[in-house]
Amino acid sequence: MALTEPSIAARAHPALRVWWPTPALGITALAHAGGVIALAHSPHAWPWVAGALVLNHAALAAAAFAPRSRLLGPNLVRLPAAAAARREIALTFDDGPHPEFTPRVLDLLDRVAAKASFFLVGERARRHARLAREIVARGHAVENHSHRHSPCFACGGVARMRREIAAAQAAIADAAGVAPAYFRAPFGIRSPLLEPALAACGLRHVAWTRRGYDTVGRDAAAVLARLTRRLEAGDVLLLHDAPGARAGSPHALAVLPAVLERIAAEGLRPVTLRAACADARSA
Repeated sequence: MALTEPSIAARAHPALRVWWPTPALGITALAHAGGVIALAHSPHAWPWVAGALVLNHAALAAAAFAPRSRLLGPNLVRLPAAAAARREIALTFDDGPHPEFTPRVLDLLDRVAAKASFFLVGERARRHARLAREIVARGHAVENHSHRHSPCFACGGVARMRREIAAAQAAIADAAGVAPAYFRAPFGIRSPLLEPALAACGLRHVAWTRRGYDTVGRDAAAVLARLTRRLEAGDVLLLHDAPGARAGSPHALAVLPAVLERIAAEGLRPVTLRAACADARSA
């Protein structure tokens, strides 16, 4: 069923941002314009023009599959310097809320008074609204992870992505009572057209410093090592509070107690992205 932007979407949006093309997108626009001019003067140059455009699009595709790249727009990969100086760290959970696993994650966080940011899928937030509200009630933040978490999300145009993001924004705001301020692309695939859609919705893109691959890996010890090796202040950790492609529970439930112990041993404090970036947003 086609998505339509809900009537409360405007209320669910933070302040809109001005979008400016990144140098990579500016070069792409110039390459296409230059190709048109070159073909107008010398039609026989089409193989060279086609080759140049293929290389350009290949570079954009590579950037789309590099979640921590900033070639396609602003991207929060690490916490601001002020947050790192306060010894803060960000725990982020994707793909929820899940009625079985999210409450267990919340209980583990409560035991050590750790705060986290939950990137919710809009449809799931609407289906489990009470759980979405509980996340906020326990002092955590809810953020936007698209409405349907489709593997084809990055294949759409600006308008389609904007509708998907706005639908999730409204669903999460209705369910949790708080509008998201940040967005993370499904599967970490960032379309070159995503940033203007985010700017129109007033959201900022977040990637991560460390990813555990807790929904796809078979070895919990390896997940733990990826999340905690050379752990330092300012890191953004990516886990999941919902199952992934493989059946069973996400490894986050198995490794989270050890991750929290390691964070405490390093003198670090888990906070929400909003708390860590409050100074930067108000500057």
